[in-house]
Formats: sequence, C-alpha cells, structure tokens
Amino acid sequence: MKIGIYGGTFNPPHLGHVTAARAVFELLRLDKLLVIPAGLPPHKDLPDHSPTAAQRLEMTRLAAEQMGLDGKVEVLDMELSRAGKSYTSDTLVELKKRYPDDELWLLMGTDMFLTLQAWHAPEEILSLAGIAAFGRTEADTEELFSVQRDYLYKTYPQARIFTLTIPGVIDVSSTELRQKLAEGTGGALLPPAVYGYILRQGLYGTNADLKHLSISQLRPVALSYLKHKRIPHVLGTEQEAIRLAERYGADVEKARVAALLHDCTKKLDMDAQLALCDHYGIELDELERVSLKLLHSKTGAALARDVFGVDEEIYNAIWWHTTGHAGMTLLEKIIYLADYIEPSRDFPGVDKLRQVCYKDLNEGLCLGLEMTIREMTDMGNPVHRATLEARDALKG
Repeated sequence: MKIGIYGGTFNPPHLGHVTAARAVFELLRLDKLLVIPAGLPPHKDLPDHSPTAAQRLEMTRLAAEQMGLDGKVEVLDMELSRAGKSYTSDTLVELKKRYPDDELWLLMGTDMFLTLQAWHAPEEILSLAGIAAFGRTEADTEELFSVQRDYLYKTYPQARIFTLTIPGVIDVSSTELRQKLAEGTGGALLPPAVYGYILRQGLYGTNADLKHLSISQLRPVALSYLKHKRIPHVLGTEQEAIRLAERYGADVEKARVAALLHDCTKKLDMDAQLALCDHYGIELDELERVSLKLLHSKTGAALARDVFGVDEEIYNAIWWHTTGHAGMTLLEKIIYLADYIEPSRDFPGVDKLRQVCYKDLNEGLCLGLEMTIREMTDMGNPVHRATLEARDALKG
C-alpha cells in the first residue's frame, strides 16, 4: 500500500491544504492519506491565542472530510497527544511500526522542502519515507526544486524524492488568513464546515453572535455539524424549501433557516441523542426511546432554539420534519416535504411526489405520508402515531 503523510499546524486548515492534498493524492496514486496536526512544531511557535489542540484536530477532521477521497483519508492525533516537540522523524518511526510493509511518502510544500536538511534527523526521515514536494505558485519552479533535489540526493543517497508543481492550487498564507478572519473576512479561503466551526467556537477573533447570523454565516455553521456525505442533502433541502416557500407564499428566510438546521444533530449516536434529550427536558414516547431516526428532529429543534435562537415557528418545523403531525403549519409542511423531495433524493415514486407537491401542497403531503407509512409497514417497522394522525387528518 502506498501511504501519504501530510503534517502541519493546520492553524487553520484551509483550501490550500485541501486542494494540494487532493492533487498530490491523485498524482502519486496513493492508496491512503494520513493527515497529522502538529502538537508543538519544532520550526515555529504557535501564535498567541491559537485554538486548543482539540479544536485544531476537529478543524482538520472537518477539512479532511471535504478532500473528496471517499474514506481514504484519516486524521491522526499522534503528535497532539505526544509530549514534547513534534519531530517528523519520531512520527515516521511510529508509522513505520504500524505499516512495516507499506510505502510511505511525506507530503510538503516548497518552504519545507527547501529547508529539509535543517530538520531534526533528516537522514532518518529520508530513510523512512519518500518526499513528495509540491509547489503552489509560479515562483515554485522546477529550477528551484532541482537544485535542492540534487543536493539531497548527493547528501542522502537513500533519498526518494518526487517534486511537482500543482497549477490552480489555492495559495493561502495562514498568517494572513488569521488576520482576515479577525477582520470579518477570509471565509471564502476555508472549507465551509471549517469556517462554520470557527464561527461557532469564536476562534481567531471572529466573535460571531450565533443568534443573529446572516444566511451566509449560518450556512457554513450548519454544515459544520454534519458528516460530509450529508452536506448535499442539507443544501438540497434549503434550495427545495426556497422553491416551495416561494410557490406557496411562506416566509422564505424562515424556510432557509429551518432547512439548514433541520439535521444539525443527525450525526449523533443514540447515547448522545438521549443525553441531549435529558439536557433539554425532552419527553419521549416508547417508540422514540428506541428509534435513532426519530430523535434528531427533536434534539435538532432544541439545539436550534438554544444555540441559534430560532423562533417557535422554525423550532416546530424542525421538530416535526421527521414524523409530521395533524394540523401542520405551512412552514412545517414545506420543511417536511423539502427534506423528502430535495434533488439528491432518489427512490421509487419521488418524481411523482415532486410533481404533486408543486401542484397541491396538501395533496403532496398526504402522498408523502402514505409513502412513508407503506415503506415502514413493508419493512415490518412500527409507524409513529403522529405520522398516522397527520395522514388521517388530511384525508378527513
């Protein structure tokens, strides 16, 4: 197996990191990528008021999810959890024990490559891993690389070196980015979920008021709560909610907020869901206590009100988006159906359901409820009473 190793402070991880890692992964035809945030970098001190190790780790995990490598990337905390300076040689020794028969490649940018001989134990580094050095700007030319490459080959005959220039990769200065964030800009240089996490945590001097976010701020914050594979669904639900709200005269802004936050606790497991229910005093019926799918709408609504200050109308739209209930409001119907028919949904009957929803909202809601009831019954699963009551109320 061919394994890439990408280290750095990732303070914060930005689009330059993401696009470079993805490009090198493809060009080297790697089988796996290990992303390793440094604990105490030996070549520079972390700036004052930097995020904690746990926060940098979470940001790196969010960024790694957006590399589009389909489970082939893993974020390790080995340097964050190891005492003392984060020497690459120590990391490689440990990784070689984990992967004794695999081919290791250490990824690095131009600046790191040009100073490699000054690192701690460079000979050991070059004996344990190949070097994949990438340039991101027009100044990072092959002429610049070749001088250093020739020097390393002469000094360390065992070295394996691969250099490449990656056109189109975003060149970002982490120092300048931190300054931009403090000034209220810079979000476009970050993976959306990372930017959202920064706003949530108030990192780098952002100090956003979570209860008064604009849609452009709320969107990345909402995405930071999600697993990467759920992001297209939530963005699709937002767009579907906009269309339905415009079609039926609902409040578009409220529809967008409810859609963006409707799955904000979806990734939590059963224990975490039940803990949130206890925290927010949410009473559960017998079916809800054993059904993970039913819990996220209730905990999501509670979190949306607590953290983001959503009003009662949005709260209820999130609360009922999974089961529905008798006498649903216009916004509740829109979020229930937007979640059901957004563009990434692909199941038998969805095209017909979409057509009906834009012809008559109540007719579409009734059809959607009946489809849910039929599916649950065919699978031998119990149907929540609120869903049955919602269907019966519409049928009169």
